[in-house]
Amino acid sequence: MVGLGDNSSGCNVNPKAKDKKKKKKRGGSKRKMTVEQTLAFKSVTEWVYLDRRNSSPTSSALSSWVVDDLAVQKSLGIGIEKVVFELHSHSNHSDGFLSASKLVERAHGNGVKVLALTDHDTMSGIPEAIETAHRFGIKIIPGVEISTMFSPRNSEMEEPVHILAYYSSCGPTRYEELEKLLGNIREGRYLRAKDMVLKLNKLKLPLKWEHVTKIAGKGVAPGRLHVARAMVEAGYVENLKQAFTRYLYDGGPAYSMGSEPLAEEAVQLICETGGLAVLAHPWALKNPIPIIRRLKEAGLHGMEVYRSDGRLEAYSDLADTYDLLKLGGSDYHGRGGHGLPCLGGWAVSREVLALVVART
Repeated sequence: MVGLGDNSSGCNVNPKAKDKKKKKKRGGSKRKMTVEQTLAFKSVTEWVYLDRRNSSPTSSALSSWVVDDLAVQKSLGIGIEKVVFELHSHSNHSDGFLSASKLVERAHGNGVKVLALTDHDTMSGIPEAIETAHRFGIKIIPGVEISTMFSPRNSEMEEPVHILAYYSSCGPTRYEELEKLLGNIREGRYLRAKDMVLKLNKLKLPLKWEHVTKIAGKGVAPGRLHVARAMVEAGYVENLKQAFTRYLYDGGPAYSMGSEPLAEEAVQLICETGGLAVLAHPWALKNPIPIIRRLKEAGLHGMEVYRSDGRLEAYSDLADTYDLLKLGGSDYHGRGGHGLPCLGGWAVSREVLALVVART
């Protein structure tokens, strides 16, 4: 899942900290796996390769592995198989183009061994994904991307924040409590989408609400992407990007807010229900540092620092600063084409999964 790009970012990082970083080798510091990580690694190995348990590494082999600062496992003289996995994907249970079954099939075709389904504000696609995954030998990580709001005392710094929650195969504990939160958000998504349509109508774009709900599908809470797709189909914009850059971007002329919970409350609930809380696409935030600091205090475990075009160095540094796991994924929505993310486009060692297990 990791692409080692050296992409620049607009994120401000402490210059003194950066000077210290320059003295370190680009390969990162290496350290032996802790006992906790070793046990987690063994558990992940058995979990990923249930059909080849005899090929699992021995304890002596485990002791010869080291970890670099990217959580990429390396072996001291022993060949280790890597695993292609995807930690950020969407189905048509939210705003993806593919059904959960088709998403799993495509993941299998791309060589993915471990897939996290992280639909927006719903886990309704997980059973379908698990059922299909059995046929292809893929392991499903039950997940969800929760829409929240960061709302500090300074209202000018208020902005939407998305939190990824990952759970074990048993799913969240106190599921009813989590589902209540997600249900409230989904109700707000309906009101939000209706308000977007009204705003577009006032902008002389007579988009129909029925068009948006038809694209979203029965029982699916509409999101911005559904509105954008309806705009494209109606001929009001040329493509999805134009819909967002002209009308639907955060604070745009047709943008509307829903009934999202506070980001800190969502992180705390994820922790209380046995999940791993990860900040999604921090590069989309206007003020990432105060948000990361506040969410870390609330229990945040990690943040995305990798995307389809590689690693973002500034956010990798921020993860180091706040002692957060470095994760990432394609944010795949099921559309192919030039320049669009590829599902499971990276091969990463099982060590990354082991680190996740060790922190839950």
